Amino acid sequence: MDPFARRKRKFLHLSHLVFFIVGTLLFFTTACGTPATPLPLLEFTPTLLPTPSPTATIDWFPATSTPTSIPTIAGTPTPEPEEKQGDVILSDNFSEPEHWLLESTGPGQVSVGMNELTIAISDPGAYAYTIRRLPLLDNFYVEISTSATLCTGEDQYGLLLRMSSTNDFYRYALSCDGRVRLDKVISGTATSPQPWIQNTSLPPGAPLPARLGVRLQGDEMNFYINDLHQFTIIDPALKIGNIGLFARSRGENAVTVNFSELIVREVMQ
Repeated sequence: MDPFARRKRKFLHLSHLVFFIVGTLLFFTTACGTPATPLPLLEFTPTLLPTPSPTATIDWFPATSTPTSIPTIAGTPTPEPEEKQGDVILSDNFSEPEHWLLESTGPGQVSVGMNELTIAISDPGAYAYTIRRLPLLDNFYVEISTSATLCTGEDQYGLLLRMSSTNDFYRYALSCDGRVRLDKVISGTATSPQPWIQNTSLPPGAPLPARLGVRLQGDEMNFYINDLHQFTIIDPALKIGNIGLFARSRGENAVTVNFSELIVREVMQ
């Protein structure tokens, strides 16, 4: 073999050896090298929805025995309703029941017949009311006749005034033991601008027919029974709304109250 061929063969052997050594090193480096650092796992924290608070129970009849709003005016002259009446805005003899919301309100039943509206309550502690659909009233004088056929003790009935919703109104109440009161309900929370006082028109004891009257002009409200002034309240909370009627049981017996001869007049300046 000539020297050139010998050198070529030797070169090929060396090349194969080099490739073998390099391949072996790459294999062991890959197999035994430090493994790649894994990506951290994302930690998911669920968003907790807030627990809804329970719906508040509306307390339409506050138990306060002292005024919690603007107090009764003391020492003012007694306004005579006859001197303050103007033209008749509304006269309702309860011959057209469609003017009133007569849906049953729980244990109470509201009905119209024989020229009167009747609220009858069968369950102890129950409350029932009705609202006249129209008109909306701001300044006015209202009168209505009442006759409580089943009513004892602290049972109540009367007028709802400037009622802008079922949670916003004034309530003029006469109890069956001869007291009167004014409540104010705002956003379902009741206060008593005038707590219970003995009325000046009806003797205590068995309920008697009565003519309730209220004069509302701006912030001033005057309250009457049988044309005799009971008290005056200044309160700016409610300006306009519907009128309504209510009855409430406070004892263990049923309550039935009849309303008739509703008249609403303009207020004389």
